[in-house]
Amino acid sequence: MKTLTFLARSGPYGSSKAKALLDMVLSAAVFEQKIQYIFLDDGVYQLLAGQDPALLAAKNVSAALPALELYGVDQVYLDLDSLQARGLSTDQLLIPASTCSAGDISKMIAESDMVFSL
Repeated sequence: MKTLTFLARSGPYGSSKAKALLDMVLSAAVFEQKIQYIFLDDGVYQLLAGQDPALLAAKNVSAALPALELYGVDQVYLDLDSLQARGLSTDQLLIPASTCSAGDISKMIAESDMVFSL
């Protein structure tokens, strides 16, 4: 089984990157790949609970995140420095994510068979 690492670096709105990466994660999960889903930089905003993009005329990207567990995606990580730099805390997250450091992320990337970043 290959290890696929997905790096969510983009905010949830303003572009289709967050939705595209989530679709890739769910598609890979259907084929029972080992998936590491890592949220960093502005990607940490994707994990915030209580999002309401109605004023932006956009779909709520975070609404699909609770389905990750149903797809067998249980390795969800969050860059702690990115979270703290944006004044956010883990109490504000929609789904549980393991916090990690930049060094941890580098190691996960190095040990991955494929890496996707959006």
